[in-house]
Amino acid sequence: MTATILLVDDEKNARNNIGSYLESEGYEVLLAADLKTARKHLAAQEADIVLLDVQLPDGYGPDLLAETSQLASRPPIIMITAHGKIDMAVEAMKNGAHDFIQKPIKFERLEQSIKRAQDIVEMREELNHYRKTQRDSLDSIVINSDIMRDVFAQAQRAAKRSTSILIAGETGTGKEVLARAIHRMGPRSDKSFIDINCAAVQNTMLESELFGYEAGAFTGAQKRKRGLLEVADEGILFLDEISSMSSDMQAKVLRALEERTFRRVGSTTSIQVDVQILAASNRDLPSLIETGAFREDLYYRLKVINLEIPPLREHPEDIPGLSGHFIKANNPKMGLNIENMTPAALALLKKYQWPGNIRELRNVIERAMIFCDEATIDVQHLPAELKT
Repeated sequence: MTATILLVDDEKNARNNIGSYLESEGYEVLLAADLKTARKHLAAQEADIVLLDVQLPDGYGPDLLAETSQLASRPPIIMITAHGKIDMAVEAMKNGAHDFIQKPIKFERLEQSIKRAQDIVEMREELNHYRKTQRDSLDSIVINSDIMRDVFAQAQRAAKRSTSILIAGETGTGKEVLARAIHRMGPRSDKSFIDINCAAVQNTMLESELFGYEAGAFTGAQKRKRGLLEVADEGILFLDEISSMSSDMQAKVLRALEERTFRRVGSTTSIQVDVQILAASNRDLPSLIETGAFREDLYYRLKVINLEIPPLREHPEDIPGLSGHFIKANNPKMGLNIENMTPAALALLKKYQWPGNIRELRNVIERAMIFCDEATIDVQHLPAELKT
């Protein structure tokens, strides 16, 4: 995110020095020497974050706190002053200031405060996005980090071709979410998306789930059943946790993919299908190949395109947006109206290592909302393991 920062200070040297530093750090900077100019920028919703001096020629800077709280964008305000006192800082924070910094400003301290403010802006933007689009589904990808932008860019290119795609990543990183996004972006978006978790189906049943069966094929098969390959014809079949397949099933799936035909269990008639295969695994398939647990030929047949989703601990920049996404998704289901999260709470989320990745973050946000009686989630609403 490239934030636009409104710097409100009546001292020309301060505006020039701070403004030059912010621009060198990649921020877009708007300058104002008085409250009148600042109000024009705020009314036009041009600023993401405000750096606000206390003493200004046409009024008292903190008066803007109440005014900005009524704006839809509600940009975080960082108070800056050479006249700072403890009681002034406390009063400003009570009235909604994001932070309070005294002059002469230490740029390292300023940068830390701006980064925390950016987290708040990103989460609010995500909430506003879903309010505008009225999407309550979790089937979307929330990204702000370079590493996830790269993954998504690769997925966009891959989606244009009806080819096999292998998605790798730890449990909870969002492999199915990415698979569904590929379906939406691709030429088969108007066709079916069928998914199966191979680890959740016994290997003895997996064949009949994928290929279907004829009536009388085995005990209990009273009538013909279409398999998922047949149901997904012209669409996409997503094979999640494919590493759990037995060697025998791997061979049958490979043959079906290569020949684009299969037979129902108990049938001698071949069925031709046009199915794009997306597969996912949370285990290292090359290592399984070395031990003989996974077929090398199937691996390369699936891995025409290979997408690696990094664990959440490697892209904490996405946590504010993801948090806002989950809050928005849960609000109507839980009958709540959570609007925000404190910088301290977001800091804890970004510091945590997330062994369960995005799925664990979703659960933590849901738990925090249950224990939150206000409009803002704070540290006390988060589970104890995040605070150690």
